[in-house]
Amino acid sequence: MKKQGILNSHISKILADLGHTDTIVIADVGLPVPDGVPKIDLALTLGSPSFEETVNAVASDMEIEKIVIAEEIGTDNPEALHYIENKFAGCAIEHCPHEEFKERTRKAKAVIRTGEAKPFANVILQAGVYFG
Repeated sequence: MKKQGILNSHISKILADLGHTDTIVIADVGLPVPDGVPKIDLALTLGSPSFEETVNAVASDMEIEKIVIAEEIGTDNPEALHYIENKFAGCAIEHCPHEEFKERTRKAKAVIRTGEAKPFANVILQAGVYFG
């Protein structure tokens, strides 16, 4: 049995298979998942697991070089924006309109659906290279 890191076997496999510049999405309950993109559904109840809890777990197990968020997060969910800016302070952060964000999810290796029920609590994580 694995004793540290991500225990969810589906997420663990996706992370292990990522190459440089591949992306995954961590999403709230409402983000549509494009046809053909695997969905890893963690949602148990509204709010559980939270967006932050899920991002923290994935980010601790993934080399991330860039993130993408929807522009609308700044006005509709400033708490999530503040969290993201602090969490990824040393990382490139790109903003785009929500419709473009949804279009970009089509290229993701997977969408991880949380129980988060706040608007625009979504992030695209782009894999970097770890030479540690």
